[in-house]
Amino acid sequence: MINVTVILLNAGLPSTAVGPIEVFQCAGTLWNTFVDESPQPYFDVTSASVDGGPVHCAAPMVITADKGIEEIDKTDLVFIPTGGIDAEAMLTRHAPLVPWLRHQHESGAIVAQVCTGVAFAAAAGLLNGRRATTHWAAAKAYAQQFPEVDWQPEFLVTEQDRILCGGGVYSAIDLALYLVEKLCGHQVALDTARALLIDMPRTYQSGYAVLPISQPHEDALIRRAEEWMQQNFTQPIRFDDIADWVGMSPRNFARRFKAATGKLPGAYLQELRISAARARIEGGSKPIQVIGREVGYEDLNHFRDLFRRHTGMSPADYRVRFGSAFAPRVEA
Repeated sequence: MINVTVILLNAGLPSTAVGPIEVFQCAGTLWNTFVDESPQPYFDVTSASVDGGPVHCAAPMVITADKGIEEIDKTDLVFIPTGGIDAEAMLTRHAPLVPWLRHQHESGAIVAQVCTGVAFAAAAGLLNGRRATTHWAAAKAYAQQFPEVDWQPEFLVTEQDRILCGGGVYSAIDLALYLVEKLCGHQVALDTARALLIDMPRTYQSGYAVLPISQPHEDALIRRAEEWMQQNFTQPIRFDDIADWVGMSPRNFARRFKAATGKLPGAYLQELRISAARARIEGGSKPIQVIGREVGYEDLNHFRDLFRRHTGMSPADYRVRFGSAFAPRVEA
């Protein structure tokens, strides 16, 4: 069982805490109930406020916490919702949360936060030198307040070194479901999404991406190349051009890319494209040929072969097994 602590914040938007709580609690249980299978819960969810008392939300409601943060010595996952527009006031109201959060991460916990709640990890120094996102309206102010953070507000979700950030308010659901998939597997996440009638995480739709798909590393030039590929994977890509862009010979680029990411550039690009294709198949009804072109493959047979190699099934079979139960079936 994975222990999850969802923080409740005064003056916060309650949906960004309650929504993830529901996602975590329904993982392995709600869908199983619908299909007459034994529930298999994956998460033990606890809500916590700074002092253990009830919190007064931005909406006209009060939420009672299970515990105070000081009562929680260790947890596997911390989830922080949005806590209001004024970052200084938010941090002041919840000052004990900053050192507690730092301690939890140092003890091995995954830290996830959304929207303006990202300020707590930034204030704790956990985001220094790391990628992060936040709500686009807060991005400029946060970049000035926390200049050591590599802010990338164009992304819906970022992930690095057990720290995950979500952009807008309703990315709380995306981030929670992404964590279900990361920690419990694709099928559990898909069943949870179907049971709750929500979409799978928006990873590769326009303007969004999840970083990274490779192992963590500290090679800044290779990270630049990864980020460029993640933003341009739908286009024809010449690795010699990327190598020249980051100031390396093609052979040195391939060697360093493999050392940093664990994959050769070509294999990395294939994973990006196939992951994007999977997301489109799971969440929509476009013909397979159209999806293949959208992710960078003009040759439908080549796309089908690669998809089968990566997933063990054809795109059509994948749609039957994992596609949205609520999207109409349109096939090439």
